[in-house]
Amino acid sequence: MRTPVDPDRLVPALERAASAAGADAVEIALLGKAGEYTRFAGGRVHQPQDITETQYTVRALVDGHAARAATGVLGGLDAAVARAAELARALAKSAGGPGTATIAAPAGVPELELWHDDTAAFDAGARAALAAATMARAEAAGGHAAGMFGRAVTQLAVVNSAGVAHHTRATEAIGSLTATVEEGTSHWIDLHRSAAALDAERSVARTVREAVAGRGRGPLPDGRYTVVLGPQAAGELLGFLEAFGFSGELAAAGVGLVANRRGERVASTLVNVADDATSPYGLPIGFDLEGTPKSVVPLLTDGLVGAAVTDLASARVLGSASTGHAHVAREEPPSPVAANIVLSPGPYTEEELIAGVERGLYVQRFWYTRLVDRVAGTITGVSRDGCFLIENGRLAAPVAGARFTHSVLDLLATVDGVGRTVRSQPVMNVWNGAVSAPALRGHGFRFGAAA
Repeated sequence: MRTPVDPDRLVPALERAASAAGADAVEIALLGKAGEYTRFAGGRVHQPQDITETQYTVRALVDGHAARAATGVLGGLDAAVARAAELARALAKSAGGPGTATIAAPAGVPELELWHDDTAAFDAGARAALAAATMARAEAAGGHAAGMFGRAVTQLAVVNSAGVAHHTRATEAIGSLTATVEEGTSHWIDLHRSAAALDAERSVARTVREAVAGRGRGPLPDGRYTVVLGPQAAGELLGFLEAFGFSGELAAAGVGLVANRRGERVASTLVNVADDATSPYGLPIGFDLEGTPKSVVPLLTDGLVGAAVTDLASARVLGSASTGHAHVAREEPPSPVAANIVLSPGPYTEEELIAGVERGLYVQRFWYTRLVDRVAGTITGVSRDGCFLIENGRLAAPVAGARFTHSVLDLLATVDGVGRTVRSQPVMNVWNGAVSAPALRGHGFRFGAAA
């Protein structure tokens, strides 16, 4: 597997550039990924892609005022450092006094298992064979399959003029599939550092079976339902937690759960959620874009509101240390971001969660979800694929997607069962971001215009 930038020459080049004159301090981060993706649809592999991306972000500080510049190539680094230093000097000159920006001090990072040989073996031949078997299984069921299998090497390096010098490589495997049989559909996605952890063959078989079972879907009557949310649906809801106040920026502004309800119970005692870069799930990595080691941040512990994820700037306002969650997204300002949200698994299979429901609904996933009310934790969206009524502890008639508007916090407060099998899904516009969750069971989830 290709590494985006040769490690032997990368860190020395970053150290040399970070020591350049013209600023009080300089911080440089490389975000790199070399990915290989096998896409398939219509009975054939199409659009196979090998993509290598590199972005060097530079932050220069003068009298506590910071400015940024970026480049996509190592050869452009000196110019980016000079530009960031020039902008920082201009900011300092125009300011009425010193600023508060800082860079990270050297510190050890957690040792994590980030490289998996089984992902390295998940090459084009293996992925094409898996795609062919997936399409054949769907065709044998009278339908078709579309999706993607991929592997990648993620590379992160952070160097600053205070002596921070971190570098790591990590494997990444991903699989996704939409199976369609007549009007029945089912969807699966998972990602992990290890390709074997995807359990792709079993996941494909289940997805096709659910598409077959989804034929003849009827409308879902408006109402409030006991729900068993599959891992994808549960993960989609958990991805909104940060917007409810677990971001350091929101906490520093006095907005949301951490600022106003820390230590209060807002969810069932069965709900334990953390941003955990030491977890085996998702896409863990040991430090952030400022070179700060990542801490495990408890968001909800036995349903109690915990802490916020922070970077250097938000931690300073809160009077705490950075938790190692600095992030720079495309076309967005720098901010602290929860990048590895994990809901701790419980003891139950999905079948056991379903068996405990007399009448209710199984939801495979949500889409087009949007925030409605930050304080109440309310979101809106649509259920999609593989959704079934539950009757007498068993999946019954398939139902079509339906609009919902509901408080995530209200649902989490009713959780009385958590599954044991965790799946992960990527987070939009978050570099190396993932949400990982098992299935869960809750009550009173509102679909349609129910009161």
